[in-house]
Amino acid sequence: MYPQLLTLILFGIATAFTPGPNNIMASHSGFNFGFRKTAPLMLGVIFGWTSLLISMEAGLIFIFLKFEILQSIIKILGSFFLVYLAYKIAFSKNSGGGAIKQPIGFFETFFFQFINPKGVVVAMITVSTFVDAQSNYLRDSIVVTTVYFFMATGSITTWCLIGKYLRKFATSEKFIKNFNYTMSFLLIVCVILFYV
Repeated sequence: MYPQLLTLILFGIATAFTPGPNNIMASHSGFNFGFRKTAPLMLGVIFGWTSLLISMEAGLIFIFLKFEILQSIIKILGSFFLVYLAYKIAFSKNSGGGAIKQPIGFFETFFFQFINPKGVVVAMITVSTFVDAQSNYLRDSIVVTTVYFFMATGSITTWCLIGKYLRKFATSEKFIKNFNYTMSFLLIVCVILFYV
């Protein structure tokens, strides 16, 4: 039996369900494109995050801890991507010649997990806290990966559905623009928080 299961689940809920780049992108996409068209984005997040976590468990965490400059590089690259995405979201239009005509796809969100500053930090904290590298490495890694797989699935689906059902209240073009501006602003806030 894994002794820290309850703590891991609570930590997973706190880190997976709180606002962050992935959840904001899913909410924006669910609002503008619906659940079905957002599915590739959600699968990219789920499998990208799980791959990042497995990579950390397999030893990537030691490289990050030894070469701290890598964390700074990821923070900068992730920030640039999020600022670019915030710009695209802010000036997207629901129809016509908008900046975003289709949702972000599987590969973009899959690979974004490896430069998502929040995701990388959470993965490092999770592995260093909940995986015992000395005696129960394999068991702990399997438990952590499984729990976080379901956390990622639950959180990204929830945020997409929030966006999708907010669409029912979108009775005007102004509401849609304001929603997109809000999502864009929240991405910029995420970037700012990375440096605070």
